[in-house]
Amino acid sequence: MYRNKRLHDGAHLTLDDRKIIQAGIENNSTKKAIAQTIGKDATTVAKEIRRHRILKPRNTFNRPVMCAKKPGCPTKRCVKKCANFEEPKCNRRDKSPGACNKCHHSLKCYKDKYLYDAQLADEEYRRALVECREGLNLDDAEREQIGRTIAPLLANGQSVHQISSAHPELGVSERSLYNYIENGVFKEYGVDNFSLKEQVNRKLPKKYKKRREPVNFKWHTYADYLKFRSENPEVPTVEMDTLYNHPSGPYLQTFIFEKVPFMIGFLQADKTSASMARSLDVLCKQLGEWLFYRLFPLLLTDRGSEFEKHKLFERDADGNSRCNIFYCDPMQSAQKPHVENNHNYVRDIIPNGYPLENLTQQDIELMFSHINSVPRRILGDKTPYEVFCFLYGKEAASFMGITEIPRDEVVLKPHLVFAKKRAQ
Repeated sequence: MYRNKRLHDGAHLTLDDRKIIQAGIENNSTKKAIAQTIGKDATTVAKEIRRHRILKPRNTFNRPVMCAKKPGCPTKRCVKKCANFEEPKCNRRDKSPGACNKCHHSLKCYKDKYLYDAQLADEEYRRALVECREGLNLDDAEREQIGRTIAPLLANGQSVHQISSAHPELGVSERSLYNYIENGVFKEYGVDNFSLKEQVNRKLPKKYKKRREPVNFKWHTYADYLKFRSENPEVPTVEMDTLYNHPSGPYLQTFIFEKVPFMIGFLQADKTSASMARSLDVLCKQLGEWLFYRLFPLLLTDRGSEFEKHKLFERDADGNSRCNIFYCDPMQSAQKPHVENNHNYVRDIIPNGYPLENLTQQDIELMFSHINSVPRRILGDKTPYEVFCFLYGKEAASFMGITEIPRDEVVLKPHLVFAKKRAQ
């Protein structure tokens, strides 16, 4: 019996296909309906959406923890470590179509959102397509066969072109063979650059550094930050930045609370997103989930390479939302003025050129205890420590290693942290 069934061509999705997928999501179509429109299998559409949708974290300030079992639960303060905790589900987001584009309930929805953008998905796919074709396309047996074949021939003075034309069974092109030899693939068989008689007589081409992947800041720009603040004016902002005296480190990661110029910092050995994001793990452990969500619901930072992987900051180790992060416009440090201005106090104690290698986290906490104990005119001659403790309590400051220093004992000179190091 003949069935009029459309056969799938097996071709990769194009940008036009992805635009149809995005339109289908916005129209609340099912994955099956979208797949029939573009002539693909429904599982192809499902995988495409799941791989390339972008997380837009919820606001954790007013609802630090959302539990599906909260109504009727006897526990007053909800935490994720509760044995009865269950993440709220959403059929549109979690099942079909799998993203929240133009959802009718988006304005009233307080859950994490996933958004699909056809242009960004296609760019990410193109980058992955190039990366998967890079590297060595040989298994161990093929490498051994080629190495043992070409080694004696090159030793006899034959060229790569001569070997490639005489041995088509090797299954590699002349250009690929050159690349493998130049990259040392057959070095254990005695084949290297000096095995190539052409290579000895010519200047090697300059090896350029691989271009860094473009970072996707969509839904995390400064304009998005201003929109988020206008919609959530009660949410406090914490500005984040990095200081260092030598490009190789160590690095000082700083946080300052916008409404209160209360600053803390962490000494980092590496200038990576993973290293910087671990500070949030430490803070969450020290403060506890509830207090962490009250203090760090919203981060604003620059577009430095150490902050660009926003998922590491927005999600904890279990994949749960913990904060929102936004980035200033390029070359616009004035958009986070509080942390920039407060760095002047840090530079009084750690001037440029002073080595940071011998400093410890305890030294950093001592430094910020003195800085936070300086009275400020904008606070009515109160200190940041006094105002912070009034708003959040002394325990919150002590959890972060900050103590109060009597005003007459405040020191803003390098010998505060460097004097003992010299004596040692």
